[in-house]
Amino acid sequence: MLAIRISHDIENRLQHLAQKTGRTKTYYAREALLRFLEDMEDEYLALSRLETPTKRWTFDELEQGVDLEH
Repeated sequence: MLAIRISHDIENRLQHLAQKTGRTKTYYAREALLRFLEDMEDEYLALSRLETPTKRWTFDELEQGVDLEH
């Protein structure tokens, strides 16, 4: 369980969206967090790979279907 404080402006916007769509404020808060987490995970993965490069494949290798697991 997580409790957060948000501004009245954000809560009002969330309430308006929830009423307009018939969904709950919780639904939209959860969706927003999931999208944010996915973006941050992708960003940190990309940064990690830039800092510690591994094998890279050419476009030709990808088209030929080389075994990418190795």
